[in-house]
Amino acid sequence: MHTLDSKTDVVLDGAAEYLNMPHSRLQELVDKRDIRQNWGEYQHLFRFDTTVAGIQNGSVLYQRNGNFELIRGFPKIRRAMLLEPAVHNHFSTIDSVVVEEKMNGYNIRVVSIDDHPVAITRSGYICPYSTEKAKTLLDASFFHDHPDLVLHGEMVGPDNPYVPKDIYDIESLEFFVFDIRKKGTGEPYPIKERRRLASEYNFTQVHHFGEFSTDVAPEKIQQIIQDLGAIEHEGVMIKDPEMIVPPIKYTCSQSNCGDLRHAFKFYNEVGRDYLFSRVVREGFQAVEWNEGTQQLDERCLRLGKSIIYPMMDTIRHIGEGERIADNVQIRVRDLDTVDKFKEYLRRLGVDAIFSAPKRIGDEYLLSIKKPNRSTNDKTDAILKGDLW
Repeated sequence: MHTLDSKTDVVLDGAAEYLNMPHSRLQELVDKRDIRQNWGEYQHLFRFDTTVAGIQNGSVLYQRNGNFELIRGFPKIRRAMLLEPAVHNHFSTIDSVVVEEKMNGYNIRVVSIDDHPVAITRSGYICPYSTEKAKTLLDASFFHDHPDLVLHGEMVGPDNPYVPKDIYDIESLEFFVFDIRKKGTGEPYPIKERRRLASEYNFTQVHHFGEFSTDVAPEKIQQIIQDLGAIEHEGVMIKDPEMIVPPIKYTCSQSNCGDLRHAFKFYNEVGRDYLFSRVVREGFQAVEWNEGTQQLDERCLRLGKSIIYPMMDTIRHIGEGERIADNVQIRVRDLDTVDKFKEYLRRLGVDAIFSAPKRIGDEYLLSIKKPNRSTNDKTDAILKGDLW
């Protein structure tokens, strides 16, 4: 098998047998760069850019002591649009479901590679910032005791370079475990076993609202969603206690509108499917909850404000000669992590301007400005007379 990067001696000999696919098929994936090699200290890791033969995109393959190991990508989680029919139809083979909170942050898998915890993004990249945080936040003995397991979780908090949130009363950044799965197969732990194991190592876990019969679950979830929406949290995950039937997700109106508020600030960067799907969710939820005129008017006002106000702010700022940008921040212990994160963003094609580090105790705080060139340029052109 050819190397992915001729400058290295990392090869995929034996990978076809491990993945149970023909050599020709694996070679085709390599040649088309559907399987890509990481860089730097993790150049022996290969990520899947596409789903193939039941292996999700974002999966990572690597060699350890001459043997291959596979870390499967995040499984696709489908969304309930109407609670009652979705719960009854999707979970028709079981009697009860577990409801846990869906956090508003970014997904990370943490796994032991070369006897060190490493944080892998949804797309299969090794994020140096998340890796440093994982080493700080998680008990490393877990990976020594369970080298065959993968922690799935959400990085949440204000010191977040992807989805910064101040709604959880978190000072910097926390890792909330929501799943534990086995390497290779991706088989998940049942919820009770997962929560017991995570508790044993004092991991922070997503909130557990309870286990409900499928008959009463939709009503219970609606009340949970209303309570979460009132504090601007995202929503819930609805799960089979044994994790045999795949989970589904359901979100609050306030979360949908929060997403739109951020997206319409950078309206020319965000895909139309992202925007449209969140508006559609509002319609289905309003119908299922049989909202009266006052509630419906409040929903419409909330939705409209989340679209118009951020766009107006963007247009006005650019009209006044400003350049809009996404402003985030990170907090690190080691300044070497900053250099690695800069290189990481550069390779992903993300424009980022880093401030000088500010010492806070034994850490460094840095702000990052991410210019949104497409929205800036499009708005500026329209203000000068260009047509849509």
